[in-house]
Amino acid sequence: MNINLDPSRDDLPLMANTSHILVKHYVLDLDVNFESQIIEGTIVLFFDSGNKFRKKSSSTEETCRPESNEACKFRMLEPCHISVTNTRTFSSKMGYNDFAICGKGEKDTSGKDGNHDNWKLASEISSSKYCCDTGNHGSEDFLLVLDCCDLSVLKVEEVDVAAVPGIEKFTRSPKLTVVSELRNQIVRELVTLPADRWREQLDCYARCSQAPGCGELLFDTDTWSLQIRKTGAQTAPDFPHAIRILYRTKPQGRSVTWTSDQSGRPCVYTMGSPINNRALFPCQEPPVAMSTWQATVRAAASFVVLMSGENSAKPTQLQEGYSSWHYYVTMPMPASTLTIAVGSWTEMKPETYSSNDLAAERRSFSPSEADFRCVGVCGHVEYPCRFQNASAATQEIIPHRVFAPVCLKHTCQETLLRLIPPCLSAAHSVLGTHPFSRLDVLIVPANFPSLGMASPHIVFLSQSTLTGRSHLCGTRLCHEIAHSWFGLAIGARDWTEEWLSEGFATHLEDVFWAKAQQLAPSEAQEQQELRAVLRWRRLQDEVRNSPEEMQVLRPNKEKTGHVSDSGSSLIKHGLNPEKVFMQVHYLKGYFLLRFLARKLGDDTYFSFLRKFVHTFHGQLILSQDFLQMLLENIPEEKRLELSVESIFRDWLESSGIPQPLQTERQAGAECVLVRQVGVEVSASGVVPAVPSLLGQWVPRLIPSAEPRAPCERQRVPAVGREMESNEPETSKTETKGERSVGKDDSLRK
Repeated sequence: MNINLDPSRDDLPLMANTSHILVKHYVLDLDVNFESQIIEGTIVLFFDSGNKFRKKSSSTEETCRPESNEACKFRMLEPCHISVTNTRTFSSKMGYNDFAICGKGEKDTSGKDGNHDNWKLASEISSSKYCCDTGNHGSEDFLLVLDCCDLSVLKVEEVDVAAVPGIEKFTRSPKLTVVSELRNQIVRELVTLPADRWREQLDCYARCSQAPGCGELLFDTDTWSLQIRKTGAQTAPDFPHAIRILYRTKPQGRSVTWTSDQSGRPCVYTMGSPINNRALFPCQEPPVAMSTWQATVRAAASFVVLMSGENSAKPTQLQEGYSSWHYYVTMPMPASTLTIAVGSWTEMKPETYSSNDLAAERRSFSPSEADFRCVGVCGHVEYPCRFQNASAATQEIIPHRVFAPVCLKHTCQETLLRLIPPCLSAAHSVLGTHPFSRLDVLIVPANFPSLGMASPHIVFLSQSTLTGRSHLCGTRLCHEIAHSWFGLAIGARDWTEEWLSEGFATHLEDVFWAKAQQLAPSEAQEQQELRAVLRWRRLQDEVRNSPEEMQVLRPNKEKTGHVSDSGSSLIKHGLNPEKVFMQVHYLKGYFLLRFLARKLGDDTYFSFLRKFVHTFHGQLILSQDFLQMLLENIPEEKRLELSVESIFRDWLESSGIPQPLQTERQAGAECVLVRQVGVEVSASGVVPAVPSLLGQWVPRLIPSAEPRAPCERQRVPAVGREMESNEPETSKTETKGERSVGKDDSLRK
């Protein structure tokens, strides 16, 4: 590979060779140990090889930069003696006894990087070098590259899926005599099962993940990746299509945060770090590697495990005071959007249920009840899609739960619980079908460095959103709900185009919140204009106080979306510490969408947006996908001089304030609400306490010019991790993530 990694650089490397082989499903089986601050267990990866999975955008052809054929080299590994004593306090149904695990209280003899390399296999290699081909050409062994950082990898082995009872129904060619080909054929058939057999598919994944190993694979790690090969497997189709990795996280791993909640109890959660989830589990991080997953997570019985999953998991009691939680996802998503939180959370329930709440529960929908009557053609790969189900299309309020430390029970009941139904209903009225079947909302610990973060089926909110009136909580909630559509259901194919997540969520939060408050059109317009004034001032500050190269929404310009021949790439400025201060993707993206909506008129614009969502949900996009479809749907008389090229030039590929925005702000007249605030502030010299809507906004009228405290960044698939501050909801998130989601965001942060 031609990426020479330098930890001092500010670009984030995505190392996985996704052009050659893709993970289609992950099965995680993990134990959470708060005493050692380690998550350990296994992950089984199911692959598909070849280029058939690479669905191109309707408007762009994916091009790749040529990559040098510099071979990857395995070092000669030293022997590692590992205790075979299984020290778990309860037995795992995934068969860990087959693995060598360092016992508690015994010396861990792994190398300084924490990895236990299988030295017997390594001894078969020449004592100096071994050349590995990362692609499908040449005569050397194929090399699988996964994104991995801050993990101790203990063992990698091929999984004998052919040993699973009843699995022979997935063999199309019973004449196959080569066992490895038979195993790969089983996996190929399994990963391509039709959507209406999703339960059978998940069950087969689970049973295959428990199959015995059939040979260790040679592996090695570097700063950013895990490399795996099988002797004699020279191409991706020859490489094992089901492998099991035994690993453990590190307490200092950058993908997870070990801390205490507001009640002083220990907890752990993923926070959308700049490196996404590669310090939580080995994975393929490029957004094109969209996969499904299922996970079994065990912890002490006093803890609650929340996770990105379609099911509202309930604990299964195990022996000796432990519980097991199981989650699954059937909609393919980037691995960076997976989120987990384990703590002594309490489910917050309203003291009384309203008729609307009960009606929402009766309308609840789950994939198992789907009739899959097609209400329109979807452009994504096949999965149990809610957009194809008539029942889901009419569900205004999806089932939802709220979790928080018990000390915040009263505050959650007073503020958050009553806001979720109207915000969900408002989002449905604007964009239609909710992409996800349910929602958990978790009030995260006080050290969470942002206001919110959205992931599939779960939203993290800062406790700061619960203070004061309902405005901050409502707008933040609307922002994160918007990421269900933009950042998660529709993700950026190139994570440098963060505006496709954050710009949309920032623009839509105003619309959702106005509808949730049931404001009259004139009131909604005044509120939104006041928010635009605040964002305009913040954008001016941003442009004055940030590097020009980081003010560009499409920094790769004509190379946006390009990857190397192997699929690896670099996220520009992905690790730059200054980026945590940046809000440009939120603000310029917001103003671009506001500009376009005003050009078309709100009715035309949001009618188009619903059409766009229905066309592109479940897919990855670039800026031109949105802009070209938008312009195609604009009447000729409203296009004026708008074109994809002019929008790129004026809004996405230039630093500073876009000229159309500068012209608009100079010519625009302030609304009544803005003038009223200005008069009162000028007259009194202090910010007055006034009632009604004005009173909700005045405390945030004057943006702070003080530098903000550093925070973590949102995951690249930006899914809404807004930075903690005393300013309104557009406060910058940790970008990335997210998903969070985006990572992060966001997502397909």
